[in-house]
Amino acid sequence: MKTTTAKSARKPGRPRVNLLPRAEQVRVAKQAQRQRDRAAGLALCQVKLRKDVAERLRQAVAIPGFDAELEKFLGEAVVEVDKYPNLKLIAWNRVDSLLTARDAFGLYERNWKFVDTKNMGAAERELIRRLTETWGHGVMNV
Repeated sequence: MKTTTAKSARKPGRPRVNLLPRAEQVRVAKQAQRQRDRAAGLALCQVKLRKDVAERLRQAVAIPGFDAELEKFLGEAVVEVDKYPNLKLIAWNRVDSLLTARDAFGLYERNWKFVDTKNMGAAERELIRRLTETWGHGVMNV
């Protein structure tokens, strides 16, 4: 009859370094990754896109400087209401602090009589000029 020693009873393969089961190791590692991302100011954003667009976006994310280009695009497409005092006044009933550029132009155009043009800052004047060029084709109906 054969006797088994402690050495032969072990499973073959790589020695176990971590005492936690694999599922627990993955959970702890994912939690640490989320904490690092949060500390770096990163957030996960899931978007449903067509398959071809999603693949192009996945490839584009790897390009250096892509995030700066994306931020530039979003700066033109989305307006932060809190940055512009007059827009904030005419968008008083909106819950969200972000508006599409088209919606912001529409608000300015419909509520122009409430806009204080005398005390308007240069940034807001530039925003209105840009919105008028893009969405009003150079004309604001006020």
